[in-house]
Amino acid sequence: MADATDVDLSAPSPDRRSFLAASTMACGLTAGYGLFGGLAARYLYPAHPLERTWLYVGRVADLSPGETVDFETPAGQRVAITRHGEAGGVEDFIALSSICPHLGCKVHWQAPQQRFFCPCHNGAFDAQGVAKEGPPHDANQSLARFPMQVENGLLFIEVSVG
Repeated sequence: MADATDVDLSAPSPDRRSFLAASTMACGLTAGYGLFGGLAARYLYPAHPLERTWLYVGRVADLSPGETVDFETPAGQRVAITRHGEAGGVEDFIALSSICPHLGCKVHWQAPQQRFFCPCHNGAFDAQGVAKEGPPHDANQSLARFPMQVENGLLFIEVSVG
């Protein structure tokens, strides 16, 4: 018969080993199902669309044909507002993102060439924001367009806030 001094107390008992294995597996399953649940909730309950509002840009008479005004929205978006016509209506204006969709560089209006140009990689966009040259053309990327309106000689742009 074994003496109490002959028993190795440092070795884990099978009960403790089983408990550790079961608790590790339970933690792994909880983490995995929790991640899956979070992704499923984002899919089933998507974020609400951002609130949009009309913001004052300036007086129509202050913007000459061919001139571009840089505008920054409350959300930090950079917009280039260009006047193309002389009638004074909303059809004379176009508001395009001044950030190239390819690498995020700032584009600028070149009046003599009637285009928006991105100096980072020689990307070019026509007056309507459609890519005509460079990597944005190859990727079929255009500049984002913003709705505009004219009321009583004042120019407004619709942007997201927040």
